[in-house]
Amino acid sequence: MPVEKIMVHKEGIPVYPICLTDSFEDFGEALSSFSVSGRKVCIVTDSHVGGLYLKQMEQICKRFFHTVVCFSFPAGEEHKTLDTVKALYEFLITNSFDRKDFLLALGGGVTGDLTGFTAATYLRGIRFIQVPTTLLSQVDSSIGGKTGVDFDAYKNMVGAFYMPELVYINVSVLKSLSEEQFSSGMGEVIKHGCIRSANYYQWISENREAVRLRRKEALMEVVRGSCLIKRAVVEEDPTEQGIRALLNFGHTLGHAIEKEMNFTMSHGACVGVGCMAAAWISVRHGFLSEEILEDMADLFSYFGLPTKVSNLSPDHILETTTHDKKMDSGVIRFILLKQIGEAYIDRSVTADEMKEAIFYLAD
Repeated sequence: MPVEKIMVHKEGIPVYPICLTDSFEDFGEALSSFSVSGRKVCIVTDSHVGGLYLKQMEQICKRFFHTVVCFSFPAGEEHKTLDTVKALYEFLITNSFDRKDFLLALGGGVTGDLTGFTAATYLRGIRFIQVPTTLLSQVDSSIGGKTGVDFDAYKNMVGAFYMPELVYINVSVLKSLSEEQFSSGMGEVIKHGCIRSANYYQWISENREAVRLRRKEALMEVVRGSCLIKRAVVEEDPTEQGIRALLNFGHTLGHAIEKEMNFTMSHGACVGVGCMAAAWISVRHGFLSEEILEDMADLFSYFGLPTKVSNLSPDHILETTTHDKKMDSGVIRFILLKQIGEAYIDRSVTADEMKEAIFYLAD
Protein backbone atom coordinates (compact mmCIF):
# COMPACT_ATOMS: atom_id res chain seq x y z
CA MET A 1 0.00 0.00 0.00
CA PRO A 2 1.44 3.43 -0.91
CA VAL A 3 2.20 5.79 1.94
CA GLU A 4 -0.38 8.53 2.44
CA LYS A 5 1.03 11.78 3.80
CA ILE A 6 -0.99 14.21 5.88
CA MET A 7 0.99 17.39 6.47
CA VAL A 8 0.53 19.30 9.71
CA HIS A 9 1.01 23.07 9.45
CA LYS A 10 1.58 25.91 11.88
CA GLU A 11 0.51 29.35 10.71
CA GLY A 12 0.37 27.97 7.18
CA ILE A 13 3.93 26.59 7.26
CA PRO A 14 4.48 22.80 6.96
CA VAL A 15 5.83 21.45 10.25
CA TYR A 16 5.80 17.66 10.05
CA PRO A 17 4.17 14.86 8.05
CA ILE A 18 1.94 12.08 9.30
CA CYS A 19 2.80 9.04 7.19
CA LEU A 20 -0.09 6.57 7.07
CA THR A 21 0.47 3.06 5.75
CA ASP A 22 0.15 -0.63 6.64
CA SER A 23 3.76 -1.75 7.27
CA PHE A 24 7.18 -0.56 8.43
CA GLU A 25 8.68 -1.14 4.97
CA ASP A 26 8.63 2.55 4.02
CA PHE A 27 9.94 3.88 7.32
CA GLY A 28 13.45 4.18 5.92
CA GLU A 29 12.18 6.22 2.98
CA ALA A 30 10.36 8.51 5.42
CA LEU A 31 13.65 9.00 7.28
CA SER A 32 15.51 9.87 4.10
CA SER A 33 14.04 13.38 4.07
CA PHE A 34 15.89 14.21 7.31
CA SER A 35 19.60 14.72 7.95
CA VAL A 36 20.14 11.51 9.90
CA SER A 37 23.43 10.38 8.37
CA GLY A 38 26.14 10.42 11.03
CA ARG A 39 23.57 11.00 13.80
CA LYS A 40 22.55 8.90 16.78
CA VAL A 41 19.04 7.71 17.56
CA CYS A 42 17.70 6.43 20.85
CA ILE A 43 14.66 4.20 20.42
CA VAL A 44 12.48 4.60 23.51
CA THR A 45 9.99 1.81 24.13
CA ASP A 46 8.35 -0.10 26.94
CA SER A 47 8.80 -3.67 28.08
CA HIS A 48 5.75 -4.89 26.13
CA VAL A 49 6.13 -3.16 22.76
CA GLY A 50 9.87 -3.78 22.74
CA GLY A 51 9.28 -7.50 22.48
CA LEU A 52 7.05 -7.00 19.43
CA TYR A 53 8.69 -4.37 17.24
CA LEU A 54 12.02 -3.20 18.67
CA LYS A 55 14.22 -5.62 16.72
CA GLN A 56 12.58 -4.69 13.41
CA MET A 57 12.87 -0.97 14.15
CA GLU A 58 16.53 -1.35 15.17
CA GLN A 59 17.34 -3.09 11.90
CA ILE A 60 15.73 -0.33 9.85
CA CYS A 61 17.38 2.46 11.84
CA LYS A 62 20.84 0.91 11.56
CA ARG A 63 20.67 1.43 7.79
CA PHE A 64 20.29 5.19 8.23
CA PHE A 65 21.74 6.29 11.58
CA HIS A 66 25.37 6.11 12.64
CA THR A 67 24.49 4.83 16.10
CA VAL A 68 21.33 3.12 17.38
CA VAL A 69 20.73 2.60 21.10
CA CYS A 70 17.60 1.55 22.98
CA PHE A 71 16.03 2.65 26.24
CA SER A 72 13.28 0.44 27.63
CA PHE A 73 11.14 1.10 30.69
CA PRO A 74 8.43 -1.00 32.39
CA ALA A 75 5.08 -0.83 30.61
CA GLY A 76 2.23 1.02 32.28
CA GLU A 77 0.86 4.50 33.05
CA GLU A 78 2.42 4.32 36.52
CA HIS A 79 5.85 4.68 34.88
CA LYS A 80 4.99 7.87 32.98
CA THR A 81 6.81 9.90 35.62
CA LEU A 82 9.69 12.30 36.15
CA ASP A 83 11.69 9.38 37.57
CA THR A 84 11.56 7.63 34.19
CA VAL A 85 12.44 10.89 32.44
CA LYS A 86 15.43 11.27 34.77
CA ALA A 87 16.62 7.78 33.90
CA LEU A 88 16.30 8.61 30.19
CA TYR A 89 18.23 11.89 30.67
CA GLU A 90 21.06 9.93 32.29
CA PHE A 91 21.02 7.37 29.48
CA LEU A 92 21.26 10.10 26.83
CA ILE A 93 24.07 11.90 28.67
CA THR A 94 26.00 8.65 29.12
CA ASN A 95 25.66 7.96 25.39
CA SER A 96 26.75 11.52 24.47
CA PHE A 97 23.57 12.59 22.68
CA ASP A 98 23.60 16.16 21.37
CA ARG A 99 20.87 18.44 20.01
CA LYS A 100 21.22 17.19 16.43
CA ASP A 101 20.56 13.59 17.40
CA PHE A 102 17.14 11.94 17.59
CA LEU A 103 14.77 10.22 19.97
CA LEU A 104 12.27 7.75 18.53
CA ALA A 105 9.11 6.92 20.49
CA LEU A 106 8.06 3.35 19.67
CA GLY A 107 4.87 2.54 21.55
CA GLY A 108 1.60 3.87 22.81
CA GLY A 109 0.63 7.15 24.38
CA VAL A 110 2.70 6.69 27.53
CA THR A 111 5.86 6.20 25.48
CA GLY A 112 5.04 9.03 23.09
CA ASP A 113 4.20 11.51 25.85
CA LEU A 114 7.27 10.64 27.91
CA THR A 115 9.64 10.67 24.93
CA GLY A 116 8.23 13.95 23.64
CA PHE A 117 8.62 15.62 27.03
CA THR A 118 12.20 14.38 27.28
CA ALA A 119 12.91 15.63 23.76
CA ALA A 120 11.47 19.05 24.61
CA THR A 121 13.62 19.45 27.73
CA TYR A 122 16.89 17.60 27.04
CA LEU A 123 19.48 20.22 26.00
CA ARG A 124 16.48 22.59 25.56
CA GLY A 125 15.26 20.54 22.63
CA ILE A 126 16.29 17.47 20.64
CA ARG A 127 14.57 16.12 17.54
CA PHE A 128 12.16 13.23 17.93
CA ILE A 129 9.98 10.89 15.88
CA GLN A 130 6.66 9.32 16.82
CA VAL A 131 5.96 5.70 15.83
CA PRO A 132 2.66 5.04 17.63
CA THR A 133 1.63 1.40 18.05
CA THR A 134 -1.81 1.66 19.66
CA LEU A 135 -5.04 2.97 18.18
CA LEU A 136 -5.25 5.55 20.96
CA SER A 137 -1.80 6.95 20.20
CA GLN A 138 -2.28 6.82 16.42
CA VAL A 139 -5.46 8.89 16.47
CA ASP A 140 -4.70 11.14 19.41
CA SER A 141 -1.54 11.52 21.47
CA SER A 142 1.04 11.31 18.67
CA ILE A 143 -0.49 14.30 16.84
CA GLY A 144 -0.37 17.90 17.94
CA GLY A 145 2.80 18.20 19.97
CA LYS A 146 1.32 17.86 23.46
CA THR A 147 3.83 16.05 25.65
CA GLY A 148 3.89 15.41 29.36
CA VAL A 149 4.21 13.13 32.35
CA ASP A 150 2.10 12.50 35.41
CA PHE A 151 2.93 14.11 38.75
CA ASP A 152 1.89 11.93 41.68
CA ALA A 153 -1.70 10.97 40.79
CA TYR A 154 -2.35 13.95 38.51
CA LYS A 155 -2.28 13.18 34.79
CA ASN A 156 -0.02 15.20 32.49
CA MET A 157 0.48 18.00 35.00
CA VAL A 158 4.09 18.49 33.83
CA GLY A 159 4.48 18.97 30.10
CA ALA A 160 5.33 21.06 27.07
CA PHE A 161 4.16 21.71 23.52
CA TYR A 162 6.86 20.27 21.29
CA MET A 163 6.40 19.09 17.72
CA PRO A 164 7.87 15.85 16.35
CA GLU A 165 9.80 15.70 13.11
CA LEU A 166 7.65 12.85 11.82
CA VAL A 167 4.69 10.69 12.82
CA TYR A 168 4.81 7.26 11.16
CA ILE A 169 1.60 5.23 11.50
CA ASN A 170 1.51 1.55 10.58
CA VAL A 171 -2.10 0.39 10.99
CA SER A 172 -1.18 -3.31 10.73
CA VAL A 173 0.15 -3.22 14.30
CA LEU A 174 -3.41 -2.62 15.51
CA LYS A 175 -4.20 -6.27 14.86
CA SER A 176 -1.87 -7.26 17.71
CA LEU A 177 -3.74 -5.14 20.27
CA SER A 178 -5.87 -6.72 22.96
CA GLU A 179 -9.60 -6.11 22.81
CA GLU A 180 -9.27 -3.70 25.73
CA GLN A 181 -6.53 -1.68 24.03
CA PHE A 182 -8.46 -1.49 20.77
CA SER A 183 -11.63 -0.46 22.60
CA SER A 184 -9.69 2.23 24.44
CA GLY A 185 -8.67 3.77 21.12
CA MET A 186 -12.23 3.64 19.86
CA GLY A 187 -13.23 5.85 22.79
CA GLU A 188 -11.16 8.67 21.28
CA VAL A 189 -12.27 7.83 17.73
CA ILE A 190 -15.96 8.16 18.59
CA LYS A 191 -15.17 11.34 20.54
CA HIS A 192 -13.65 12.89 17.41
CA GLY A 193 -16.86 12.30 15.48
CA CYS A 194 -18.93 13.71 18.33
CA ILE A 195 -17.04 17.00 18.47
CA ARG A 196 -16.20 17.71 14.84
CA SER A 197 -17.82 15.55 12.16
CA ALA A 198 -21.31 14.09 12.07
CA ASN A 199 -20.37 12.35 8.80
CA TYR A 200 -17.40 10.61 10.42
CA TYR A 201 -19.56 9.60 13.39
CA GLN A 202 -22.16 8.20 10.99
CA TRP A 203 -19.49 6.32 9.01
CA ILE A 204 -18.21 4.68 12.20
CA SER A 205 -21.76 3.73 13.17
CA GLU A 206 -22.55 2.26 9.74
CA ASN A 207 -19.22 0.40 9.41
CA ARG A 208 -18.91 -0.71 13.02
CA GLU A 209 -18.59 -4.42 12.21
CA ALA A 210 -15.69 -3.93 9.76
CA VAL A 211 -13.96 -1.68 12.29
CA ARG A 212 -14.46 -4.12 15.16
CA LEU A 213 -13.09 -6.97 13.01
CA ARG A 214 -10.08 -4.72 12.24
CA ARG A 215 -10.27 -5.03 8.49
CA LYS A 216 -7.38 -3.12 6.95
CA GLU A 217 -9.46 -0.75 4.82
CA ALA A 218 -11.68 0.10 7.79
CA LEU A 219 -8.66 0.71 10.04
CA MET A 220 -7.13 3.02 7.44
CA GLU A 221 -10.37 5.00 7.23
CA VAL A 222 -10.72 5.25 11.02
CA VAL A 223 -7.15 6.45 11.54
CA ARG A 224 -7.25 8.79 8.52
CA GLY A 225 -10.53 10.33 9.64
CA SER A 226 -9.35 10.94 13.19
CA CYS A 227 -5.96 12.28 12.04
CA LEU A 228 -7.67 14.78 9.72
CA ILE A 229 -9.96 15.95 12.53
CA LYS A 230 -7.16 16.33 15.04
CA ARG A 231 -4.91 18.04 12.48
CA ALA A 232 -7.61 20.59 11.70
CA VAL A 233 -8.10 21.40 15.37
CA VAL A 234 -4.42 21.68 16.31
CA GLU A 235 -3.61 23.77 13.23
CA GLU A 236 -6.28 26.23 14.24
CA ASP A 237 -5.16 26.30 17.88
CA PRO A 238 -1.65 24.82 18.35
CA THR A 239 -1.24 25.68 22.05
CA GLU A 240 -4.79 25.10 23.33
CA GLN A 241 -5.81 28.71 23.80
CA GLY A 242 -9.27 28.23 22.34
CA ILE A 243 -10.87 25.68 20.03
CA ARG A 244 -8.36 22.92 20.77
CA ALA A 245 -10.03 22.58 24.15
CA LEU A 246 -12.89 20.86 22.28
CA LEU A 247 -10.66 17.77 22.12
CA ASN A 248 -11.21 17.52 25.87
CA PHE A 249 -14.81 16.39 25.39
CA GLY A 250 -15.27 13.60 27.93
CA HIS A 251 -11.93 14.28 29.61
CA THR A 252 -12.92 16.56 32.49
CA LEU A 253 -14.88 13.88 34.33
CA GLY A 254 -13.11 11.07 32.46
CA HIS A 255 -9.70 11.93 33.92
CA ALA A 256 -11.21 12.29 37.39
CA ILE A 257 -12.92 8.90 37.06
CA GLU A 258 -9.63 7.39 35.85
CA LYS A 259 -7.97 8.57 39.05
CA GLU A 260 -10.95 7.55 41.21
CA MET A 261 -10.71 4.02 39.76
CA ASN A 262 -6.96 4.00 40.50
CA PHE A 263 -6.21 3.61 36.77
CA THR A 264 -7.85 0.16 36.67
CA MET A 265 -9.97 1.33 33.70
CA SER A 266 -8.35 2.13 30.38
CA HIS A 267 -8.02 5.76 29.33
CA GLY A 268 -10.44 5.29 26.43
CA ALA A 269 -13.00 3.63 28.71
CA CYS A 270 -12.82 6.59 31.08
CA VAL A 271 -13.12 9.02 28.19
CA GLY A 272 -16.15 7.05 27.00
CA VAL A 273 -18.00 7.35 30.30
CA GLY A 274 -16.86 10.98 30.49
CA CYS A 275 -18.41 11.56 27.05
CA MET A 276 -21.65 9.99 28.21
CA ALA A 277 -21.70 12.23 31.28
CA ALA A 278 -21.03 15.32 29.13
CA ALA A 279 -23.69 14.24 26.64
CA TRP A 280 -26.18 13.83 29.50
CA ILE A 281 -25.41 17.39 30.65
CA SER A 282 -25.85 18.50 27.02
CA VAL A 283 -29.34 16.99 27.12
CA ARG A 284 -30.02 18.90 30.35
CA HIS A 285 -28.91 22.12 28.64
CA GLY A 286 -31.49 21.58 25.93
CA PHE A 287 -29.27 20.59 23.03
CA LEU A 288 -29.05 16.81 22.51
CA SER A 289 -32.11 14.58 22.49
CA GLU A 290 -32.55 11.46 24.60
CA GLU A 291 -32.51 9.50 21.34
CA ILE A 292 -29.02 10.75 20.46
CA LEU A 293 -27.85 9.98 24.01
CA GLU A 294 -29.07 6.41 23.61
CA ASP A 295 -27.44 6.13 20.17
CA MET A 296 -24.11 7.24 21.63
CA ALA A 297 -24.41 4.71 24.43
CA ASP A 298 -25.14 1.98 21.88
CA LEU A 299 -22.08 2.87 19.80
CA PHE A 300 -19.73 3.01 22.77
CA SER A 301 -21.13 -0.29 24.07
CA TYR A 302 -20.68 -1.99 20.68
CA PHE A 303 -16.94 -1.40 20.93
CA GLY A 304 -16.77 -2.76 24.46
CA LEU A 305 -16.68 0.60 26.21
CA PRO A 306 -18.66 1.08 29.42
CA THR A 307 -21.40 3.68 29.55
CA LYS A 308 -22.07 3.17 33.25
CA VAL A 309 -19.70 2.75 36.16
CA SER A 310 -20.49 2.07 39.80
CA ASN A 311 -18.73 2.79 43.10
CA LEU A 312 -17.91 6.38 42.22
CA SER A 313 -17.54 9.06 44.87
CA PRO A 314 -19.00 12.30 43.47
CA ASP A 315 -17.15 14.36 46.09
CA HIS A 316 -13.78 12.79 45.27
CA ILE A 317 -14.34 13.25 41.55
CA LEU A 318 -15.32 16.89 41.93
CA GLU A 319 -12.25 17.50 44.09
CA THR A 320 -10.06 16.04 41.34
CA THR A 321 -11.62 18.30 38.71
CA THR A 322 -10.44 21.36 40.70
CA HIS A 323 -6.87 20.33 39.85
CA ASP A 324 -7.69 19.87 36.17
CA LYS A 325 -5.50 21.65 33.59
CA LYS A 326 -8.71 22.87 31.92
CA MET A 327 -9.53 25.17 34.83
CA ASP A 328 -9.77 28.85 33.84
CA SER A 329 -9.73 31.33 36.77
CA GLY A 330 -11.32 28.72 39.00
CA VAL A 331 -14.00 27.77 36.45
CA ILE A 332 -14.06 24.48 34.54
CA ARG A 333 -14.11 24.87 30.76
CA PHE A 334 -16.57 22.03 30.22
CA ILE A 335 -17.03 20.71 26.68
CA LEU A 336 -20.62 20.02 25.68
CA LEU A 337 -22.38 19.14 22.42
CA LYS A 338 -24.93 21.25 20.56
CA GLN A 339 -25.36 18.30 18.23
CA ILE A 340 -23.26 15.40 16.96
CA GLY A 341 -20.32 17.01 15.18
CA GLU A 342 -20.61 20.36 16.97
CA ALA A 343 -18.99 20.84 20.36
CA TYR A 344 -18.63 24.07 22.33
CA ILE A 345 -16.93 25.36 25.48
CA ASP A 346 -19.35 25.92 28.38
CA ARG A 347 -18.29 27.74 31.55
CA SER A 348 -21.68 27.48 33.23
CA VAL A 349 -21.69 23.80 34.24
CA THR A 350 -22.20 23.69 37.99
CA ALA A 351 -20.87 21.30 40.61
CA ASP A 352 -24.42 20.06 41.16
CA GLU A 353 -24.80 19.25 37.45
CA MET A 354 -21.55 17.32 37.50
CA LYS A 355 -22.72 15.40 40.57
CA GLU A 356 -26.00 14.56 38.86
CA ALA A 357 -24.07 13.37 35.79
CA ILE A 358 -22.00 11.09 38.03
CA PHE A 359 -25.20 9.67 39.52
CA TYR A 360 -26.45 9.15 35.95
CA LEU A 361 -23.35 7.07 35.23
CA ALA A 362 -24.04 4.90 38.26
CA ASP A 363 -27.69 4.14 37.37
